[in-house]
Amino acid sequence: MIQPLLEPVEHVESTDASAPSHQRRKAERPDELLDAALSLFVEKGYAATRIDEVARRAGVSKGTLYLYYASKEELLKEVIRSRLSTPIAEAIETVAAHTGSTAELLTEVVAPWWAGVIGSDASGVFKLIITEVRNFPEIAEFYNREVVEPGHRVMEQVIRRGIGRGEFREVDVAAAVHSLLLPMIMLCVHRHSLGACEAAASIGEPLTFIKAHFELLLRGLRQMQPDVAAVPTAAS
Repeated sequence: MIQPLLEPVEHVESTDASAPSHQRRKAERPDELLDAALSLFVEKGYAATRIDEVARRAGVSKGTLYLYYASKEELLKEVIRSRLSTPIAEAIETVAAHTGSTAELLTEVVAPWWAGVIGSDASGVFKLIITEVRNFPEIAEFYNREVVEPGHRVMEQVIRRGIGRGEFREVDVAAAVHSLLLPMIMLCVHRHSLGACEAAASIGEPLTFIKAHFELLLRGLRQMQPDVAAVPTAAS
């Protein structure tokens, strides 16, 4: 049975409907601050965004923002953690529990997960990191630890699973992981760059593109079947 990955895009905090409205508002405030921060970071860049602009967009005072996040850097780290690193950690467990074929795992589980990321505000994190991280080494180190390493780990797990089950041939696992992931990251960047321009050529519906991309890679990964016609028979 195919088990879908936990949705990475819906970042919703459950609140008690019976609680007073001001209490529900307080519980929702961290998410509102993260939403405001991510939108501004993507629009203006991390360095150019001021903390008071984030507070203003979230509808709170700067002092209120500092009650939740001590600095702009901590705010960005929480954006990265909530939008990407936490869903990736949950995805690792889902991949480990999958019982179907590895091809199904890629096309019916991993592909929709990536389509969800691309269609959500989480895709902006990739554009933000690529354009800004060179100037902020500590953020680069945090992103590598929280996103790159676990992200590669889960895809390595998928490729090694296919090899171990005899579905995939022996390949350079690291190269295969890069081949799977780098186009996904470029789709995220495209959405917030050329994809935002009406004159740019459309790549179409992300899930369709991703499944086609994975299918091309699967043709190279699958274990080659022996050519029956080439096997000598007793009669020959």
